[in-house]
Amino acid sequence: MTSPWDLYDELIDEIPADLTATSINTEGKWRRVSSSDSGVGMAFGMNVQSRPRAVSDPAELLGRPLRDVAALAKSWNFEDAGIGVAAINAYHCHPDRALAHGFTPCAENNWARTFHPYAPLVADKRVAIIGHFPFAPAAMPDAGELIVLERNLFDGDYPDSACEYLLPEMDYVFISGSAFVNKTIPRLLELAEAAHTIVLGPSTPASPALLRAGATTVLSFASAHAARLEDGLAGRSLLGMYDAGMRVRLSRA
Repeated sequence: MTSPWDLYDELIDEIPADLTATSINTEGKWRRVSSSDSGVGMAFGMNVQSRPRAVSDPAELLGRPLRDVAALAKSWNFEDAGIGVAAINAYHCHPDRALAHGFTPCAENNWARTFHPYAPLVADKRVAIIGHFPFAPAAMPDAGELIVLERNLFDGDYPDSACEYLLPEMDYVFISGSAFVNKTIPRLLELAEAAHTIVLGPSTPASPALLRAGATTVLSFASAHAARLEDGLAGRSLLGMYDAGMRVRLSRA
């Protein structure tokens, strides 16, 4: 019998015990964690205090085993969970590790171009996007049906609870990596098991474990330049975050 925690446990358990967290940043849209092997991971910040926090001050985690910080990904306090997922990605999204696991650089190092390669594939197909990506519908104009499911609704979106009813009917399902933070990723992959599923975004671990959990394609962001990433996110770099790393992908055969 499988558990929804299996994917999280696999990602956490693969982190070597001797790696430590060297920096943690919770300012802005993204949570960032750096590791002692020069890795840096990101996760979408959800400032939701759903229960008392395990971490009152992220500075308390500096020098701790990266695996312990990554275990916060299982917290039901989503602020803590964002730090945990970023720590998972500090390991799995190290460029050397991602490439060694079969990931390859994407042709275009820009998230705004994520959906364009799928335009001919989704023609006349039913497409669902978990998470509001404002540039996605225009990139796939020939989709037979395109729906967006979102927890924080924008005009025209479906509520995320509609996933239970709509995903089994879809041909293509795009899932934001932020689903790792709010714990919906195992169920979303289960609901979309009959579809071509793409897990995408900087919150997405660059790990083949996602393919084993049911994803068809994984689109992540790999970086080993923590300071350069901070400059990019702060607007001090012409290329932004892309100056610090590269989008990478891995698909099932």
